[in-house]
Amino acid sequence: MENRLGVVRISPNVLATIARLTALSVPGVARMFHELPKGMERLLKGKGASDGVHVQMVDDAVVVDLCVVAAQNVNLYELGRELQSAVSRAVRDMVGMPVLAVNVHVADVEIAPPQ
Repeated sequence: MENRLGVVRISPNVLATIARLTALSVPGVARMFHELPKGMERLLKGKGASDGVHVQMVDDAVVVDLCVVAAQNVNLYELGRELQSAVSRAVRDMVGMPVLAVNVHVADVEIAPPQ
């Protein structure tokens, strides 16, 4: 006989926090870009949206959209690939859920002030 303990549900907000913290730890990410178009913030608030991150559940798998501001002098393609790898790995390792996609949107490049 199988011993069933119940159901475990992970909030999309938890997944968004994991993705955001992981993205911020990747060298070359200056900060998250969280300026959403009018009306979008209201639609996404409380549904897996957290400072530049939107998480969607698709058939018990995760789709992550990241919106970042890159540091200057960073190869944006390599940064995007590193973000995809790091966020996908973090979600799989911490939550055990499959990741369908990590979409990276580089919204801006932060230019350091001249010294």
